[in-house]
Amino acid sequence: MTTEKINNISVITRANVYFDGKCVSHGVILSDGTKKSVGVILPATLTFNTDAAEIMEGVAGSCEYRLAGTDNWVKASAGEKFSVPGHSRFDIRVTDAYHYICHYA
Repeated sequence: MTTEKINNISVITRANVYFDGKCVSHGVILSDGTKKSVGVILPATLTFNTDAAEIMEGVAGSCEYRLAGTDNWVKASAGEKFSVPGHSRFDIRVTDAYHYICHYA
């Protein structure tokens, strides 16, 4: 099931803007201190580096992603999640806006 609402959070109001505006996100902090980010990636092919492990949850649109060390692009749509190891990278290819929640593991 796709997350539609996150209750009891604080929002970091200054946006994180990456890749000349092709990715924009806001950090959110849950009441228990858990951190996430909520954002959108506009049409592009981008490479992200990770510090912490991440679970990307699509809430609208779709993308294709390729994890470091693999050659395969995998499609992910709204309602689907994919995991990215910490201290790694992944490529993401978006043709229509992809809205996501990034859950830091």
